[in-house]
Amino acid sequence: MSETTVDPNQYIIKSEPYFEPVANEIELYEAAYNARMPMMLKGPTGCGKSRFVEYMAYKLKRPLITVACNEDMTASDLVGRFLLDFYGSMWQDGPLTTAARIGAICYLDEVVDARQDSTVVIHPLTDHRRTLPLDKKGELIEAHKDFQLVISYNPGYQSLMKDLKQSTKQRFGGLDFDYPQEEIEVAIVSKESGVDKETAGKLVQIAHRARNLKGHGLDEGISTRLLVYAGQLISKGIDAQAACSITMVTPLTDDPDMRDTLDAAVQTFFGSFFTVIVKTCATCKKTGEAP
Repeated sequence: MSETTVDPNQYIIKSEPYFEPVANEIELYEAAYNARMPMMLKGPTGCGKSRFVEYMAYKLKRPLITVACNEDMTASDLVGRFLLDFYGSMWQDGPLTTAARIGAICYLDEVVDARQDSTVVIHPLTDHRRTLPLDKKGELIEAHKDFQLVISYNPGYQSLMKDLKQSTKQRFGGLDFDYPQEEIEVAIVSKESGVDKETAGKLVQIAHRARNLKGHGLDEGISTRLLVYAGQLISKGIDAQAACSITMVTPLTDDPDMRDTLDAAVQTFFGSFFTVIVKTCATCKKTGEAP
């Protein structure tokens, strides 16, 4: 895909994404964009990082090109490569190159999943140079004046083997994200899924209990995204306990005891009184504790 064949309008977000601000993240991002500062969004899975980028791209009326990073991604996947066709070979721009040409916001989602040798190619775009060298093509691209690079990652997945280099981190401004406060999260779940606020409140309470188990049997708590999934099923007429099981319990863990713990939390808010007592007694019998 060359610069002459790219239609920037295909990357424009046509309808306004729903986003509920938690603090002053909108104002901070707007200031960063006006300075064309590369931005780093940090937060747990499903807390709204990608939705925030979509919302800001819509608000700023800029094209948005999103790349889902993975460990097999190479530098060529970002910048482009030569492809063979009937007439010989042709150059195909990668998403990063396309964004730099047309002045889009390029969003690298979960960037720590990418190999470090592939993310190094973003360095010239994230300092005073704002250039992208295409070594294989022998071309040096000067980024469009409206271009911005945004990356995101989950700090909970960091490790010595899977982290950004300091030389990369210190090229970005940063915004911290977390799961919203209870009142805001209830409003988000209700709006996005179509359930009433009472049901949304119960889903959020279950999530709070699960998030307290992070590091104590769970690698990650129940995300706002999963709460919306559960609410969508409930709004379609699915039993609340079944909806919670397939969206908030089964995807989260394979450990039988941890599933029982999460199921008990679901029963607390959506089970009948008799069912809750029976479930509690069964758990106590298994552990030898008093109910």
